[in-house]
Amino acid sequence: MEMYDLSLIWAVIIAFGVIMYVLMDGFDLGLGILFPFAPDEDARDVMMNSVAPVWDGNETWLVLGGAGLIAAFPLVYTILLPALYLGVFLMLAGLIFRGVAFEFRFKSKRTRGWWNAAFAGGSFVAAFAQGCVVGAYIQGFETADRVYTGGAFDWLTPFSVLTGIGLVVGYTLLGATWLVLKSEGHVREWARGLIPGLLIGVLAIFVIVSLWTPWIDPGVFDRWFDHLQVIWLLPFAALLCAAGIYLATRRRREGLAFLLTLGLFIFTYLGLLVSRWPYVIPPDYTLWDAASAPESQFFILIGVLFVVPIVLTYTAWSYWVFRGKVRVGEGYH
Repeated sequence: MEMYDLSLIWAVIIAFGVIMYVLMDGFDLGLGILFPFAPDEDARDVMMNSVAPVWDGNETWLVLGGAGLIAAFPLVYTILLPALYLGVFLMLAGLIFRGVAFEFRFKSKRTRGWWNAAFAGGSFVAAFAQGCVVGAYIQGFETADRVYTGGAFDWLTPFSVLTGIGLVVGYTLLGATWLVLKSEGHVREWARGLIPGLLIGVLAIFVIVSLWTPWIDPGVFDRWFDHLQVIWLLPFAALLCAAGIYLATRRRREGLAFLLTLGLFIFTYLGLLVSRWPYVIPPDYTLWDAASAPESQFFILIGVLFVVPIVLTYTAWSYWVFRGKVRVGEGYH
């Protein structure tokens, strides 16, 4: 196969892995962000137990996407790691804090409040850092001769802070719809009451980012306004999902509200990716500029095509086995 074809295949695989991570781990982070606002400790137990059987497997997609990226597009690591070092460090630190807190909270009594704070703080920092990284990617990076030439804090701008806040609110909405799906009684009613306000917040930031993005770079502006008949279907689909979330919540269609929230994320991310396609390091390097040798891509592709179906199978199986509601006093720890 030619490098052109292999690079396209790898771009699809990595984009799929990133989207799967956002969808699978997003509601987990959202629950952590909601943690300080839960009505009582029983509600926090339900929140944690709703994701306890699956949260470890959710992060498999982050590893898969990162490993695939360094194998297929090594130039991305060469440039993006120096550019996003602090943002990526904050994200990983947040994930570590919440991971440790997840396990230790159930075993502690006197220090449970500290672990609650660590779980909530780690979730917020990880989500905010991820959003800032997305915003920095949309803005682009200063490069020269395939080397990053910008500063250590170029990733932190008003636009990236806005996308960081947007992802925090979006994950919180995803966590609320997940909790409605998985809980009962006062916990479910509390989570359901949060959805309208969170949805308004997501839509407000969605509109601002959508209006701001085309003005970041002339190429992004041309991409959106030269293909009105195609690209604008993505934000339109996202708005339809938002309307569906509101209606499904009012009609108590719990599963539908959660699925539509996933759809809102998918269409939003596709819109952001289309804004910069085919640049993996905007505004200078396309995915073919950043690609590794075709032989390397093909060799690793064989392993990935073997592993991905296995990961999809055990992920689907785990969600099927642990389907249903989580009640107060029940759990897996």
